[in-house]
Amino acid sequence: MSENRFIDDAINRSAETAEDRAKLTSMVAETATGAPTTTTEEGGPSDGSILNFALNLEYLEAEFYLRGATGQGLPDDMVGGTGTPGQVSGGRQVAFRSPLIKNIAREIAMDERAHVAFLRGALGDAAAARPRISLDHSFTAAATAAGLIKPGEIFDAYANDRNFLFAAFLFEDVGVTAFKGAAPFISNKTYLDAAAGLLATEAYHAGIVRATLFSEGLADDSVFDAVHKISAVRNAVSGPADDDQDLGTKDEANLVPTDEYGRAFGRSAAQILNIVYLDSQAGSSGGFYPDGLNGDIVQGTGPAAG
Repeated sequence: MSENRFIDDAINRSAETAEDRAKLTSMVAETATGAPTTTTEEGGPSDGSILNFALNLEYLEAEFYLRGATGQGLPDDMVGGTGTPGQVSGGRQVAFRSPLIKNIAREIAMDERAHVAFLRGALGDAAAARPRISLDHSFTAAATAAGLIKPGEIFDAYANDRNFLFAAFLFEDVGVTAFKGAAPFISNKTYLDAAAGLLATEAYHAGIVRATLFSEGLADDSVFDAVHKISAVRNAVSGPADDDQDLGTKDEANLVPTDEYGRAFGRSAAQILNIVYLDSQAGSSGGFYPDGLNGDIVQGTGPAAG
């Protein structure tokens, strides 16, 4: 099969209408516009819907890291689109004491900004707007649920290096498992290749954060306890599978969370939404997304999911 025929075949499998196919052909040629949204003929989410789901998650990560590293979030020309646009509450530049952690935050921030730009470019006019994002009350709710703070106290993810790392740990494994879980549903090979690249970057990020926290734990055992509690909360809200993994112990590290075959595991979109909504009964909003996500994939596994 020729390269052109291979690309045409991939486009025909993933696009829903003649207009979609024309837009997607343009995107493949120019890396710019037009993915389909809603569902495929088989009833599953379309590639465009999956990319918009990923874009919503990347908005959250980009805003978290950019504000911590630079004091500024995404520019106005990178947040508009379809759906209801929202503001970001919380977040500010961290007065990092460690040059290592400062550099980690800066590099990841630039990667996440680039992810947003890439996905918005791939989706073109179909790109979802940034939804309302909480970087203040959400972290307090997560820390309270994990037992890191007492009810009524406030957890400030931007107060110091370690708090920032704990908050980053909450996100990073989620990003990896989200892309891994979405991979089987992406029919267009161009998109699948892009998703593989994004997953690999998120895995690098997660590994760096986990290794840095492990190093912190070597000097202070309380770090292992805190990470264990964060992992337990993610596990409790994501669903019935007992698959989330902490850092292990000082004597036996668990820096790379894998299954028995050494593979990263994936989560369904509903499980990811339960985590970012911070509630196993969340429905369609809460936690880091007080008004929910923009796009077609917005429902967790709460009672409203039916």
